[in-house]
Amino acid sequence: MKSVLVTGTGGTRGAEVAQSLLDGGYRRIGVCRRVTQLDSLTSNPDYHHWCFDLSSLVQIPELISSIVAEYGYLYGLFNNSAIGLDSLLATMHPKDIQALMLLNPNAPIQLAKHAVRGMLVAKTGRIVNITSAVAQTGYKGLSVYSGTKAGLEGFPKSLAREVGKRGITVNNVAPGFMPNDMTAGLGTEQMDQIRRRTPLGRLVTVTKDANGVTFLVSDEGSGITGHTLTIDGGASC
Repeated sequence: MKSVLVTGTGGTRGAEVAQSLLDGGYRRIGVCRRVTQLDSLTSNPDYHHWCFDLSSLVQIPELISSIVAEYGYLYGLFNNSAIGLDSLLATMHPKDIQALMLLNPNAPIQLAKHAVRGMLVAKTGRIVNITSAVAQTGYKGLSVYSGTKAGLEGFPKSLAREVGKRGITVNNVAPGFMPNDMTAGLGTEQMDQIRRRTPLGRLVTVTKDANGVTFLVSDEGSGITGHTLTIDGGASC
């Protein structure tokens, strides 16, 4: 059974992708700071959970080594963990800027560095990172968050060239605004304004977002690499 490591399974998107991968027949290894409470995941024998704080960058090599020792080489890595803080740059606390810079671009790159080594040996693999449509369009109050996500935009383009001949694909999924735990602080009026500006006239769902990830992990997505798949209802077009 192919193993896929998914970070941020304590959140809405991570849990949705986890379930989708389980339904697709993959062994899912979830990583987040707390044990997920989703019964549909924890009761599945092909779901395995690791409590880990990805801001501890120096411990990531040990994390990957431990997972590989237990389950073998990873077939897939889905970099989903991130933090999003809504604040104007001029008044944003330096500690918040530091936290965003530490986790959002650095952890996915470090995880990919250590996970891809086994993929190179196996001559197959999938790496998918979550960026954001906001990195392409901008949004008031999200300048630092946008910057950290934009930092990952060029990552798959270059890494895909490094590992492509070994059967490994590297892609991003850039979701737009959607009802989930990261947008819980936005009011109904603000979300309605975003929806009205969307060409489709509706917000995308976490399920549609998860479908994009699982497609890129699957055999059907094997011809796509170095690409950012934007799923935002056309808001960034």
